[in-house]
Amino acid sequence: MKIRVHVNGEAQAADVAPRLLLVHWLREDLGLTGTHIGCETSLCGACTVHVDGRAVKSCTLLAVQADGREVKTIEAMGEADALHPLQTGFWEEHGLQCGYCTPGMIMSAAELLAANPSPSDAEVRHALEGNICRCTGYQQIVDAVQHAARLARERRA
Repeated sequence: MKIRVHVNGEAQAADVAPRLLLVHWLREDLGLTGTHIGCETSLCGACTVHVDGRAVKSCTLLAVQADGREVKTIEAMGEADALHPLQTGFWEEHGLQCGYCTPGMIMSAAELLAANPSPSDAEVRHALEGNICRCTGYQQIVDAVQHAARLARERRA
C-alpha cells in the first residue's frame, strides 16, 4: 500500500505491506533507530513517537495508519550542540542508565510538557505510566522531567 507521511518534518512516500508496524517502518526503512523495539505488545513504551502531536506507541500502529499524518521521532527532538530541554534534563539528573527506555520516556514527557509546562511529580508519574524502565527506579526520571520543565519555562521567560 502506498503511504505519504511527514516524518520529522520531511515528506516520505513508501509502498508498505499492509501489516507492517510503524516502528518497523521507521527503524528498518527510514533508518530512525532511536525508536526502540522493546516488547511489541504496547507494554514498555520504548517505541513511543508523536503522531500528530500525540504520544503513541508505534508498535501498536500500522504504517498505513500513519498515512497523511505527521510523525516525530526522538531524532527530531534536539541536536548534539542544542539538546532539547528533556535531553538536558535526563543528562543533568541522571535519568538514564542503559538508555533503552529513554527515547520513549522523552517522547511521552514531551507530550506532557506541551500540555502542562508545570506538572506536579504525580502528573509526571501518571504521564509516564506506559513506559517501563528497568534501571533507574524512576525518581531520577521524574527529576529529569521537572528539570526540563524548569529549563523550558526559563527559555520562554
